Amino acid sequence: MRTVTATEAKQGLAGVIEAARKEPVIIQRQKRDVAVVLSPAEYQRLVRLNADEFQRFCDQVGGKAEAAGLTQEKLDQLLADA
Repeated sequence: MRTVTATEAKQGLAGVIEAARKEPVIIQRQKRDVAVVLSPAEYQRLVRLNADEFQRFCDQVGGKAEAAGLTQEKLDQLLADA
């Protein structure tokens, strides 16, 4: 992964964009990471990965709730009382 300073990114934005097509580029300010430039394909991959992971989490929690006796009717009642 390539790292550039904020000043380098400002002065060479076209180069940062081109580099981001191949790999993420970290932008640092005062030796601290402040941003990452990604290709659209990499961004979409991460969004899909995050959505898939969230769905797995929801399925796991739902399975545990069901095993503990939570039914749709009980859930509806809990939500109505809230």
